[in-house]
Amino acid sequence: MEKTEKQKMLSGELYLAEDSELVSERKRASRLLRSYNTTTEEQEAQRQQILAELFGQLGNKVTIVPPFHCDYGSNIDAGDGLYMNYGCVILDCNLVKIGENVLCAPYVQIYAAYHPTEPEIRLSGRELAAPVKIGNNVWIGGSAIICPGVTIGDNTTIGAGSVVVKDVPANVVAAGNPCRIIRHL
Repeated sequence: MEKTEKQKMLSGELYLAEDSELVSERKRASRLLRSYNTTTEEQEAQRQQILAELFGQLGNKVTIVPPFHCDYGSNIDAGDGLYMNYGCVILDCNLVKIGENVLCAPYVQIYAAYHPTEPEIRLSGRELAAPVKIGNNVWIGGSAIICPGVTIGDNTTIGAGSVVVKDVPANVVAAGNPCRIIRHL
């Protein structure tokens, strides 16, 4: 039996994002995000309800300051104590697993999605995605970009403006473009 485009997407194979099932799921996420992004700080219960419907898994005491944007939401697993400041983006075309007590400064971008580098494949409309894993007790500085397929270990700090293109181990401070270890904790 042939895989669906969604199955291909989640297994890291080339897939067509304009598949009707995927378009429908992105529209669902857009509707939920539009509601979420218009809530006020007094509507915390409503925010939690929307996030619980949007995300694949949602821990306790999760705070995401609007505006927030994602592709599907259903591919995001967020642990207890997640805090995301203004303007964060998660392109969750594959699983994005965020551990407990993760802090994200404004405009952090987490990308599971990417495009083929070969122009002829890219022009076919096919895309790719690779899972992203962020460990427990991680702090990600403002405007950092976490690229597809990256794992960040527990207790690590990623400096502001970093572009994380490779795995970063646990218990380090890392920064730069490309992101590299600055010191071990």
